[in-house]
Amino acid sequence: MIRKSLLLLAALAVSQFSHAQIGDVLKKAKTVVTEATGGALSQEDAGKGLKEALNVGVNEAVSFLSAQDGYFKSPYKILVPEEAQKVVSRLKNVPGFTNVEADLTERMNRAAEDAAKKAGPIFVSAITKMSFQDALNILMGNPDAATRYLEKTTYQQLYNEFKPVIQESLDKVNARSYWKSAVTAYNKIPLVEKTNPELDDHVTKKALAGMFSLVETKEKDIRSNPKLRTSELLKKVFAQQDKK
Repeated sequence: MIRKSLLLLAALAVSQFSHAQIGDVLKKAKTVVTEATGGALSQEDAGKGLKEALNVGVNEAVSFLSAQDGYFKSPYKILVPEEAQKVVSRLKNVPGFTNVEADLTERMNRAAEDAAKKAGPIFVSAITKMSFQDALNILMGNPDAATRYLEKTTYQQLYNEFKPVIQESLDKVNARSYWKSAVTAYNKIPLVEKTNPELDDHVTKKALAGMFSLVETKEKDIRSNPKLRTSELLKKVFAQQDKK
């Protein structure tokens, strides 16, 4: 809190000076802020420490979700889309589709686990490009500030990368053809409203929601649990966050 107040006062002071005096004022402001934090955290340390923490968090998240049962047997399990529930419920008594929900759920989650491997390089690229100001804002921001930054800067690229893999993976486990057969069987039932809910977009969005949810959990863990700060740099950087 002291750090933020001092930065605000410094900014207000700058507005009262000429351009020729601004550089000197900023140098003094930087000195004051450094003294307020005990001189323990340089700009370079803040950036490197935050990036190290993010790399640890996203690597753990990607490794977990891309492993066998990473989605399927975890809190991030992808369920059959809501609009498909009416298809599932009506097909339970149709030969060949009595286990349609269980079969489809497993196939969707296997596809997501396959696609999760694509996330690592995209996250690493976003973290590498992060500016010092971004890192500092995240470090001193909300408990989910890093996750929200990654979500803002990587979501569309992740979606674009995930969807073709999801489609390929769904086909690898015959999920889309299986679902097409299920929908065809459903549409033949007298008096039902015809439907054709697509799996691709649903699985892709749910896979990404699970990914960011786990990254957020990892971020909050490293912010709140000093035991997870496994390097001297992480300990040094997040000690400043603890004081805010």
